[in-house]
Parts: sequence; structure tokens; C-alpha cells
Amino acid sequence: MFGHDPLKDMMMINGGSGKVGDSVTLNSGLTEMKDDNVIQWRFGVENTLIAEINKWFDSITVYDDVLDGRFRDRLKLDDQTGSLTITNITTEHTGLFQLQINIIIRILKLLVSVMETSVMEGDSFNLNSDLTEMKDDDVIQWRFGDQNTLIAEINKRADSLTVYEDVLDGRFRDRLKLDNQTGSLTITHTTTEHTGDYKLLINTEVISGLESVIEGDSVSLNSDLTEMKDDDVIQWRFGDENTLIAEINKRADSITVYDDVLDGRFRDRLKLDDQTGSLTITNTTTEHKGVYERQINSEKQSFILAVIDEIKSVSVMEGDSVSLNSSLTEMKDYNVIQWRFGNENTLIAKINKWFDRITVYDNDLDGRFRDRLKLDNQTGSLTITNTTTEHTGYYLLLMFSQQRIISNSFSKAFRVSVYASVHCCGPTEAVIRLVLSALVGVATVIILVYDIRSRRAERDQAHIHTSGSIEI
Repeated sequence: MFGHDPLKDMMMINGGSGKVGDSVTLNSGLTEMKDDNVIQWRFGVENTLIAEINKWFDSITVYDDVLDGRFRDRLKLDDQTGSLTITNITTEHTGLFQLQINIIIRILKLLVSVMETSVMEGDSFNLNSDLTEMKDDDVIQWRFGDQNTLIAEINKRADSLTVYEDVLDGRFRDRLKLDNQTGSLTITHTTTEHTGDYKLLINTEVISGLESVIEGDSVSLNSDLTEMKDDDVIQWRFGDENTLIAEINKRADSITVYDDVLDGRFRDRLKLDDQTGSLTITNTTTEHKGVYERQINSEKQSFILAVIDEIKSVSVMEGDSVSLNSSLTEMKDYNVIQWRFGNENTLIAKINKWFDRITVYDNDLDGRFRDRLKLDNQTGSLTITNTTTEHTGYYLLLMFSQQRIISNSFSKAFRVSVYASVHCCGPTEAVIRLVLSALVGVATVIILVYDIRSRRAERDQAHIHTSGSIEI
């Protein structure tokens, strides 16, 4: 019932890349800002605010001292377009930048490659991540060349360390060493084939899709492929531990589902499409909600799955108001609340505590919700006023603890039925009906009077007849 939704208010675009010491500009995509524009630039998993332009107040602000001062004296904002330039970049600036223009959010990825290094053929060289210690949720990737080929990776969340020795005709075979503490990469026994650009990505995982399903129904997570190639490998993983649950390896001509992992919660529920690699989960339960990671060869994307265990039915008369309760007394544990409507999961209202902002999307769906939506800033509950039959349908409430949307999300669903008011008739018809009612009433009185008079006459005749008999 609830279909695939690509998080319509967010999109992923390429940010830029550069070498340590260079300058890089993250483009806002605007040619000129409007008078009511507010642009905010944020960085990293915590979405720390680093720069802002507010055209309403005619102000430009850069927050140099946040994040231990890594952006100090490096940020420049273009007051015409809102684009952000970072000068003298280091590997600390690698990561995800969030651009918000009013209600539109974009995620930009910045790749920073290590400074130029010279080495004698046969010697080793070290590419420093500039980290003293990786955090528990860090993901580090090292890529090489114009094609950004993945050659090494550390995923702290999954507690995994991988070197891809066989890529690029095996030129890195038995030559790559990763430091598990810092993520730094060492290449040994170098040859001229190892000359080129090496890029370091830190914490690059983003959620690229949203699926929702009613408990007990089936749901498909798409691979976005029409057909797998002969050398493709697709892996599906689940949860905070990134547990492997299904895999197709076209090279080995094998399909595997791992039914018994995670206490068997996926047993007899997983189906892989051998043509596309898409994954279907049947007979879903709330145990299946959370983050799913799809890896096609070296490329990764993540999805959030919301499993609805109950749909609350609500009825309202057309023209009245209806409130959909979030069941929260206060938004403490959830930073973002979204309300979505219909089978397409169209976003109609949102609270974002990061920005202390409430947004209603009045103009979507042909404006059927215009001037009718009210959000409670404390609880996230939604009220729809002056309802019409167009507001009949399914409402999905999503609550997230952070924008990465990890598995401690929460969801509810409502089925709202709006009943049309029953109107008798127009004014002309009402007058006609009133006159007819009056005539019927008069006729009834006449019949009643006639009946009374007739009965009285009959009684008088009977009395006369009786009296005569007595007299005889």
C-alpha cells in the first residue's frame, strides 16, 4: 500500500574534489538569491552549521570555530549565489555537506585527495588519513584513478576491513595495508602503475530511499538494475551490524539467502530476483524495520524500511477538523517528524528540530491541503481543518532520531475517512416542499374533521333509531 519514496525533499548531488591545500567551491545551483532566501551550509554526521546567508536580515555568517576549528579562516560565501568556497582544504574536510535553501535540502559529497607524493619504484609510501583514531560509526574508503575505483575500505560499524586486490588487473595485489586505528593506507613494492590520484572518503553513507509496508505484507527493495551483468556481485545487508542477509554472484552463478542470521528473523522470507538483484521480504514484521544496505560491486546505497504494525481508523464529517496523534508528549528522542499522505507517500508536513523549523507543503497534491494543516511543535501531532472528501486516505507518520535515519526510527499509520454532509435541497425546492407539506397537512385536517362529523352523524342516527324503538 505504501510504495517506494525517494525522500522527495532530499537529493544527492556531486559536490567536488580536490587535493590537500587546494580550494574547492560547493555550488548552490542558484544564479541569484531571492529576497526571501535563507541558505544554510552544514557538515558531517551531526549536521553542524558552518555558514549561513539570510536575505531577510541581509546577513552573512560563517561559524569558523565549530568542529575544533577545522574550517577557521577557510570559508567564503558568495552573497549573490550562496555557493560556498573552502580554501586550503585538508582530509578533515572530506565528507557530506548539507545545503538547505528554504525548504529544499541537498547533500553534497566532497572528496579530498592526499597531497602529491613522490616515491622510488619498489619502495613503499603511506597515505595519511590525518585521523588519530577512527570513531565507532566511521566508514573510510580509499579510491584510485579517474574512475574512483574502490581499492580499500574500513567499516567500523560492521567491524570489517577490506582490500580489493583484484581490481584494475590486480596491480595492487599483495601491496595494500590499512591501519585499523587511523584508516591510513600503505602501498608497498610500488611500480609506475601506482602513479595517480588517491582519494579518501570518510563517513560517506547516506540514506537514499524510503520504503514502508503494513506488517504481514511483502515489500521489494529495488536494485535499480534492469539486468545484472555477467561479473556483477550484489549483496544485501541489514541493521546496525551490517549483517549479510542475501547475495547474488553472477561470476560464480550463485544465489544465497542467509535465513538463519539474526535469530532467524528472515527465515523463509527472502526472495532474490536473479535478473535484477532486487530483494523481496515476505510476511514482514516489525523486526524487519531498519536500515538495509545494497552493495553492487563496490557501490553502496542504503534504504530505510518502516513496518506498520497497526492502522488507526479515524472518521470525520466533511467540514470538521481531525487530529492525528503522534502519541508523544514531547519531541525529545526524535529530531525529525514527517507526515506523508496517500499511496505515493507524498510529504505534506515536517518538523525539523535541527533548524527549529515547521514546514507544511500546502501546494502539493493540487493544493488540497492549502491552509488546512497545523503541526504541534511539541508533540508533532497533525491537525487537518475544514476537511473534504479529498482528504480521505492513508497518513503515515515517520519519526527519526537523526538525519542518517538509523534503525531507532518509529512509525504510525492512520486511515482517515471523511464523510460528505447530507444536504436536503436548494432554496426553491425547499419552498415547494414546504407548500406541499402544508397542503398535505390541511388535507389531513379536512379528512379528520369529515371523519369526526361522519361518525357523529352516524351516532345521532343510531340514537334516534334506538329512541324510536323504546317509544314503541
